[in-house]
Amino acid sequence: MTPFFETLSTDECAELLRRAPVGRIAISIGALPVVLPVHFVVQDRAIVIGTVAGTQLAAATSEAVVAFEAGDFEPDGRSGWSVMVQGLSSEVKDPVELDQVRRAGLESWVLEGRADRVVRIDMQVVTGRRFSK
Repeated sequence: MTPFFETLSTDECAELLRRAPVGRIAISIGALPVVLPVHFVVQDRAIVIGTVAGTQLAAATSEAVVAFEAGDFEPDGRSGWSVMVQGLSSEVKDPVELDQVRRAGLESWVLEGRADRVVRIDMQVVTGRRFSK
């Protein structure tokens, strides 16, 4: 069987991201790449992540260019999808937007889910593909 790769549209990518339970954010700490698993929500054209002041994630995602990836694969690895987002991160401070994030059900692994800081990644570059063997 010939491998099949399908390039996904931005709308398809956003829909798949909405269904993914966990993503991975790639950041730079001390000029070295670090990839961290995170819970997230998609709001409009942004990925939103909860964190806590003083963590590696919080320190490295303020006005930084970051990459974010989520995907899903069959257990045998023969089919699945992957979406990557690249964009500028910023802290969400607007009370209305913070309320929307809370209502969207954003969870965090830190401090038993009580994130005191919310980071937004604007979806500036979005690429995705679906594959099967």
